[in-house]
Amino acid sequence: MKKSLLLLLLAFVSLSAISQSDYYVSGKIIDALTKLPLLGASVFAENTTIGTASNTEGVFHLQLPNGGYNLVITFTGYQTETKRITTADAGNNEMVIEIKQKEKSLEDVVVKATYEVADGWEKYGNFFLENFIGKTTNSKQCTIKNKEVLKFYYYRRAKRLKIMATAPLEIVNEALGYTIKYELDSFTHEYNTDASQYTGYPLFEEMQSDNEAQKAKWNAARLLAYNGSILHFMRSLYNKRLKQEGFEIQFLITLNGKEMAIPVKNFYGGLNYIKDDSTQTVEVWPNQHEVVVIYKNEEPEVNYQVANPDQPAKFQLSILSFVPNVSIIIEQNGYYFEQKDFTINQYLGWEKMADMLPYDFILK
Repeated sequence: MKKSLLLLLLAFVSLSAISQSDYYVSGKIIDALTKLPLLGASVFAENTTIGTASNTEGVFHLQLPNGGYNLVITFTGYQTETKRITTADAGNNEMVIEIKQKEKSLEDVVVKATYEVADGWEKYGNFFLENFIGKTTNSKQCTIKNKEVLKFYYYRRAKRLKIMATAPLEIVNEALGYTIKYELDSFTHEYNTDASQYTGYPLFEEMQSDNEAQKAKWNAARLLAYNGSILHFMRSLYNKRLKQEGFEIQFLITLNGKEMAIPVKNFYGGLNYIKDDSTQTVEVWPNQHEVVVIYKNEEPEVNYQVANPDQPAKFQLSILSFVPNVSIIIEQNGYYFEQKDFTINQYLGWEKMADMLPYDFILK
């Protein structure tokens, strides 16, 4: 009874970190060569629950919560196209997006035939799941329904594993109550450096249930996943609520050949926080390239502590490594760009797809 009551209470927690106002955009999808409109092209805001398809005239319409998004356009036989949009695009109905047909070269065919691993899933399936879905508690309730679309390539000389998909991955996350269509661009793992990287375009869909206890359980799990996440951090930074939300910032420096963390008294001064009221965006340019992010309101998962016994056990510690002399821009919904301009390591880097929430997430 107490557990059910707790879940119901959590279900009604309201997160007011972002505005719930919406804006509208529309545009037209055409073939880059013929300039003809394309019917049925998939158009969605990456890493959200918001998507649609173009009509007979190639036209699409989207309603988006305030903030920034990466608009993704896919169509069978065509290259995936992306376009960044923000609140400044509100009411824009002049957008014309051209997409190109895919071209397969003989060289590509030969390369794939040479390096493809016939029994790839048997050899690398579990490795892929651990590094793409994750090893958290939520990952145990997260599955890929169509794993047969995955193709595995191993480049022996470079000691590189590359994984691609012939169709969007269909991911079911029973823990958070989402199904995810993931357009996997590629997954690579460099065995020389033990580094994995993947890129792609997820579209979320909330699971539906008439069971109030199930809905409350999903809401509670989403709140837990949100707390301390990169989405939570970016929204808190945007709103200048880092301390209130449980975050602390430190700079990682090297002194006399030894790494040490220096506490930052003024978080926003140290990050060179600048808000542009005309675009409703925030620019940050840290004084140091290595930024330590500490989240004090939750301990690391037990699985992480077992795998990383040298890491703190009382709080979650992550490191954001920024590209020198490059700033990032944060939108009010927590979307940030360029996302390739810094890497995420330690605890936040350990969390993968199983703990990801969409940019339009808000717990009511």
